[in-house]
Amino acid sequence: MTIEVDLNSEEAIYIQIRNQVVMGVATSRLSEGDSLPSVRQLAERIGINMHTVNKAYHVLKQEGFITLDNRRGAVVALDVDRIKALEEVRAQLTLILAKASCKRIPREEIHALVDEIYEEYDYSSDVI
Repeated sequence: MTIEVDLNSEEAIYIQIRNQVVMGVATSRLSEGDSLPSVRQLAERIGINMHTVNKAYHVLKQEGFITLDNRRGAVVALDVDRIKALEEVRAQLTLILAKASCKRIPREEIHALVDEIYEEYDYSSDVI
């Protein structure tokens, strides 16, 4: 999977990297056990500071998407603490839904949008 950043974006570069890794996992372009480029390799490839890549990797580790190993580097390793994940999703959705409510977007449109987006991911409702 190729990681690219938009240096002109208002979104922080480390967040762009984090988001691309999360989307890679969600769309099955990255799988459990896949190695990410080293901090140095990714920084050189993108043309950014190594500290920015390091920050992205540490955020991904804290969020339970990767592990950091001295020998293997950054490796996709999903922390499947479902209760913690649900709490994080609830917190993020609360703000998103508050914004939607302020913009007068009806519940039905939000539900349809969630269903449309969820169809893009390789997720089985059979998973518990």
